[in-house]
Amino acid sequence: YTIGQLPLTVYRFPHQQKTAWQPLRDIQPVLMISGYTFGIVVPADSPFHTLEDLIAWGRAHPGALTVGSTGIGTTAHLAMEDVLGRSGVRYVHVPYRGTADQMLAVANGSLMAGVNSTGFAPFVESGRMRLLAVFSAQRSARWPEVPTVSELGFDNAIHNSPYGIGVPRGTDPLIVSRLHDAFRIAMQQPRHVAELARYDQELTYLDTARYEAYLQRAWEAERRFAERVGTAQPKEHL
Repeated sequence: YTIGQLPLTVYRFPHQQKTAWQPLRDIQPVLMISGYTFGIVVPADSPFHTLEDLIAWGRAHPGALTVGSTGIGTTAHLAMEDVLGRSGVRYVHVPYRGTADQMLAVANGSLMAGVNSTGFAPFVESGRMRLLAVFSAQRSARWPEVPTVSELGFDNAIHNSPYGIGVPRGTDPLIVSRLHDAFRIAMQQPRHVAELARYDQELTYLDTARYEAYLQRAWEAERRFAERVGTAQPKEHL
């Protein structure tokens, strides 16, 4: 049987570029396993001590705020646009190809702020950056003093790029059920949980039915995001 990790980006790319596959049609979800912690960071000497500070400055200086992400159409970009777009902040989006260059740019002050997964952790721990807020459903165990974006008034602004396990659509339901049961046991093993904790991740289990329903909603949310930021391709390609 063909079994693969199923990242959320699989439900994003077809809205942004032509693909030979369509995830709702071609992939059978098995279960959700985990996701990543994303946050908003600024240089340690930044005048922004809270997310409210950053938003207020951005509103007062339209088009002057520079914010980096890991690329156009990534989860970091989506999270940033969700918050700043809702706040009416006009800003300059600076996309990077990866985490390292973006984090260095924030740390040395070339960028005023950045949104990333926990690639920022070493910089925050060493005091080179300040973490303003996280996009998780609850506060991080590693940084319990840092608020979630939702706490700050942005309802449902939860972006953690969850992933799980998928198989080809049409796989025997009995096999899907057996895989679900096996992975559910495995994902709870102490060794796996400890490995997730190294990267500030937690278990976010969803069974097959709930995972499929979640991904159907995610497909529509990704479509709306692509249209909002101007990366959507013609619908006839979907």
